[in-house]
Amino acid sequence: MLRLASYDIVFQEVPGEVTLALNLSGCPNGCPGCHSPHLQEDIGETLDETLLSRLVEVYGSSVTCICFMGGDASVGEVEDLAVLVRVLSGGKLKTGWYSGRPHVPGNIDIGKFDYIKTGPYVEELGGLDSISTNQRFYRIDGGRMLDMTEEFQKSL
Repeated sequence: MLRLASYDIVFQEVPGEVTLALNLSGCPNGCPGCHSPHLQEDIGETLDETLLSRLVEVYGSSVTCICFMGGDASVGEVEDLAVLVRVLSGGKLKTGWYSGRPHVPGNIDIGKFDYIKTGPYVEELGGLDSISTNQRFYRIDGGRMLDMTEEFQKSL
């Protein structure tokens, strides 16, 4: 079961998009130096169809993308909710998923997302804005994962 710890409208997590970032709790990755260790706890309210519908109704005209920040303990649910975002918005909203897994699980249909970030946080390598990062950010286009990680590093 996915739990929504918090959410916010953000501008940097998905290049070129105004994004409603949904911070999901219960992260199983336990990355040393994690910037949001509270998300390793099981906190927040259940993120189900009712709550997601309400968020799309309230924020759907103010954003261009909804991004699931985490959810690695319930990847199938993240995929299902990404599909629901498209249905609820009539295909107008893009979907993203920030995963701490090194790779997209084989049972996930990447075509259900417009953007996917992979990779655990490794403090000495830095986040997406570091040229030494192990993390990758992809735009999904026609079933292909196009690496856009350098978009985060342009201002370096």
